[in-house]
Amino acid sequence: MLKITGLTKTYGGRIQALKGVDLAVPSGMFGLLGPNGSGKTTLMKIVATLLEPDSGLVEMHSIDLLTQKDKARRMLGYLPQEFGLYPSLTAEQTLDYLAKLKGVWKTQERRALIGALLERVNLSSERKEKVGGFSGGMRQRLGIAQALIGQPELIIVDEPTAGLDPEERGHFHNLLSETVQEGTVVILSTHIVSDVSNLCSHMAIIRQGEILASCMPQEAIRELKDMVWEGTVPRDQVSGLKARCKVISSQIFGGLPRLRVISKSERPSEGFSPVIPTLEDYYLNLVSPTNQ
Repeated sequence: MLKITGLTKTYGGRIQALKGVDLAVPSGMFGLLGPNGSGKTTLMKIVATLLEPDSGLVEMHSIDLLTQKDKARRMLGYLPQEFGLYPSLTAEQTLDYLAKLKGVWKTQERRALIGALLERVNLSSERKEKVGGFSGGMRQRLGIAQALIGQPELIIVDEPTAGLDPEERGHFHNLLSETVQEGTVVILSTHIVSDVSNLCSHMAIIRQGEILASCMPQEAIRELKDMVWEGTVPRDQVSGLKARCKVISSQIFGGLPRLRVISKSERPSEGFSPVIPTLEDYYLNLVSPTNQ
């Protein structure tokens, strides 16, 4: 288990990116879900030993990742949000270079490792192609391959599906789920709810540098049982509904507002029907501002 305690970070003496984050991350796929600017990337960079916090602890297997950085990096695989590549290198050359940086010095060992990683992420046939010509999905697959060098016990993946089309996102989900080994902690930081609902057995929601919830996705959905409603209403009723319940989405359907709302005690009004809650309902209920 990865344990984060009292983590704080302020930029420029004014912007509080993290406000005393406490988080227990079990083995398996763990989703860190939050809107852009919520502190996800700051938290991931600190855990990845790339950024110093103002205060707090990050521990795994009795190792303080913040003070024992060499030990931490030997157990870490990291795919950042912006994964820089040398466009003139091939996929094979890229992994060869990164494997050397991670201490795999023996040529035969490195060659075998690279072949196995390319096979694992389905890039064997593109091993001689320059990565500058790779699609977004191919670049992310190569990013996963480099994160797996050294059989890390902690893997951090920051916003991996941002910019991918639905088909590439589906392929990446499959790849990521296949990479999880027993006992490995994988943190998936994202603002895309489907990434978490499709992949993660545990999750946390962060907003404005604070953890709002930490639970299993199924538990989150159960909390909204019999509380989510959907209906089409006249425009002049919208403000009244916002005063009585939380509107989590609003669309125009047939020229009228179609609202999805959370109402804890009763049907919001005529025309509303109960619907099955989703993880997105839970997420939006926590991170969306109160109805204006």
